[in-house]
Amino acid sequence: MHSTSVLILVGILGLTLGAFLALLTVRGRTSVERSQELEQRLQEANDKLRDFQLQVNEHFDQTAQLVHNLTESYRDVHEYLANSALRLSNQDIGRQMLEAGSGKLQNDDSQLKDMKPPRDWAPKEPGTKGTLAEDYGLDKEAHAGS
Repeated sequence: MHSTSVLILVGILGLTLGAFLALLTVRGRTSVERSQELEQRLQEANDKLRDFQLQVNEHFDQTAQLVHNLTESYRDVHEYLANSALRLSNQDIGRQMLEAGSGKLQNDDSQLKDMKPPRDWAPKEPGTKGTLAEDYGLDKEAHAGS
């Protein structure tokens, strides 16, 4: 009887040890598979990011080209109008348009000197501030009570 109980005990111990080793193996494989899956997902995310960055670069390149084309078209239209103005109307107007298109339009300082700040034409009672005053409509009594 002694040998049968030892045999059963060794069998149970072997089964327990086998189950424990199987569990460790399955867990090890699961973590390896999980890390491989995470690496694959990371690679896919990096690929998507790289593709997105390429699309953004292409978008801005295309936008810059379109803006350049628009600027050239504007310049062509402006030159056409200025040349037409030279031929069809007063030559001074045509020259001014050509100079404006090339950025060479002269600033007339005499016009700037003659400019004056806006006046307050709003109706007001004598001795009161107009609507353009910084503190217009602010009652001192209302501020004192706050």
